[in-house]
Amino acid sequence: MKDYLKHINKDFESRVRLGIMSVLLVADYADFSFLKETLQLSDGNLASHLRSLEDAGYVQVEKQFIGRKPNTRYQVTAQGTAAFRNHMDALERLIVNNKSQ
Repeated sequence: MKDYLKHINKDFESRVRLGIMSVLLVADYADFSFLKETLQLSDGNLASHLRSLEDAGYVQVEKQFIGRKPNTRYQVTAQGTAAFRNHMDALERLIVNNKSQ
């Protein structure tokens, strides 16, 4: 069991980070408002999780203006894609290989 657990990435343990990464992997990018609405989070909660993912190198941030309004959008990096897929593969192996028979 311990061998399976060592491949679980602690950066993706929370429901919020799993949600953020899942959304960003199926979309080219998502802006802050879309993530907030989709995941039903407060500004502060979403911002702190996005910052952690950014600091880990999993998400990149692009700030721009649309008209005169600021817009922040997020995109998964190649490193983030690889790390998240490895995490999901580890979860799958853990479940499949430890099912009671």
